[in-house]
Amino acid sequence: MNFKGAYYNGKPKRRQALLLIIGITILLLLIGRMMSDFNSQEQLDSKQRKTLRHSEQTRQGKKYSEVSLANLPSASAERFPFDPNTADSTVLRRLGFQAWQIRNIYKYRAKGGIYREPSDVARIYGVTRKQYRELLPYIRISDDYLPAADLVGKRVRHDSVRTDSLRYPVKLKAGEKVNLNTTDTAELKRIPGVGSYYARRISSYGKRLGGYTSASQLAEIEGLPDSVRRYVTVEKGAVRKLQVNKMTLKQLSSHPYINFYQARAIIEARRLNGFFKSADELSFLPEFTEDDIRRLLPYLEF
Repeated sequence: MNFKGAYYNGKPKRRQALLLIIGITILLLLIGRMMSDFNSQEQLDSKQRKTLRHSEQTRQGKKYSEVSLANLPSASAERFPFDPNTADSTVLRRLGFQAWQIRNIYKYRAKGGIYREPSDVARIYGVTRKQYRELLPYIRISDDYLPAADLVGKRVRHDSVRTDSLRYPVKLKAGEKVNLNTTDTAELKRIPGVGSYYARRISSYGKRLGGYTSASQLAEIEGLPDSVRRYVTVEKGAVRKLQVNKMTLKQLSSHPYINFYQARAIIEARRLNGFFKSADELSFLPEFTEDDIRRLLPYLEF
């Protein structure tokens, strides 16, 4: 047998077989590459779907929080005196106002808006009737925000006759007097030189004092004409007493004749030495002068 001839005669077949093997190898590599790309794309799509779901859940959670939580009323709205012209965001929040209402109040005040009377609070957007009724007894409008025109009163036309006694009360004549501790603002406006502004000042100062003990106390109201004292009288023994041994620091310091440091000295002396027995013991406190004690004497009770 001629093996050499058989070898050379089978060479084309071997070449074909080799090419076939190479082709199959390349095909397998291409298929493997395509499968790898497909798996990578699947993983990428899966990650993207997870990311989108997470973003959507976060967005929905935030939207739910804004809608359901931001507009909820505070858990326990407090009630205490406040002035809507000066109350800061902390005070307003404690009173039960929502964040968006507080922003509106700030914008209104920033543009020069003023709450001139308690009923103006009812015009704050979002305030309910129930909330307004609860807040009304605690609204305090400072005199600083009342119209300046009240300081000078209304202009009187001398060429006309005023017959409306409610708008233009008949003034007291010489010798006529009103009792400071029992009269109201309408009667106080009958005093020559006293209009609505000073009538409110006289009334509110009397309430802070606990009642007037002397007409001379009107001199403590800034700007009030001295002539007013000729038309007033004071009922003796009608004042509200200060319970020196029972009142708190805040209660003591709210009286016009006791400042914060004097109130604190009273509280500290009570803690160290026990209850006060007389006004003379206040003289041992360096915070009090003889004039202070003299003014306070009609209001003290031990």
